[in-house]
Amino acid sequence: MQLKDQRIVVTGAARGIGATLMTGFARAGAKTVGLDRDGAGAEEVIAHADVDGSGSLSAITCDLTSRSEVESAFEEVANRLGGLDVLVHAAGVERRCPAESITDEAWDEVLEANLRSTMLTNQAAFPLLRDSGGGRILNFGSDSGLKPYREGAHYSASKAAVMAWTRTVAHEWGQYGITANSVLPAIRTPMYEEFRGRRSPDELATHDARMSMEIPMGGKLGDLEKDLLPVMIFFASPDAHFVTGQLIPIDGGKCQVR
Repeated sequence: MQLKDQRIVVTGAARGIGATLMTGFARAGAKTVGLDRDGAGAEEVIAHADVDGSGSLSAITCDLTSRSEVESAFEEVANRLGGLDVLVHAAGVERRCPAESITDEAWDEVLEANLRSTMLTNQAAFPLLRDSGGGRILNFGSDSGLKPYREGAHYSASKAAVMAWTRTVAHEWGQYGITANSVLPAIRTPMYEEFRGRRSPDELATHDARMSMEIPMGGKLGDLEKDLLPVMIFFASPDAHFVTGQLIPIDGGKCQVR
């Protein structure tokens, strides 16, 4: 098993990408703890997970925008796992609004959920990873932080900042054997389904036509289990110890970074 005995924290564990990674890592042999504000939702995911006795799963309720709650959660992680090898910070929110109409409250919500949570979780993970002799941080960025993202300027700004933060901590923390990379997914998730649910039939037709032109591999977003999980297992494993400071698109060719 590629992740046997690896000690991993996954945020956003109550649904979507986080839930898939939390359970998938455990099937690959990891000792995995999921963090989410919706702790009951994460526990529900665990209750229905089949890990075949490979790794282990548990959850902690945590507001990832609160320094005190994040620090407390990582203290509990250290108690449960005896240390840490990997942090996968997948939690985040997306909000859509024309740039001229973004309110202070909407701006703060998105920047808190996406950027502040990145800083807090990474800082809390740092001493545990350092004391374990190194490890891996995988923060979730977005191609929206690299190109115009209509009606999502605050989301775009938050993800660009996440990727800038990740490049810098990769440089600062490499001396401790810690790698840090940004994952740029184009994957079908519950958040994406909610986006589709807010669109009219004509808007969906336009959106799907654009996706068919933008994504060379199949013309649509990828699958959580088939397309995202296997790549994430590799980057969470010790085999990826010499990759750091990078943007890692898992997107069927949608964002061809250079």
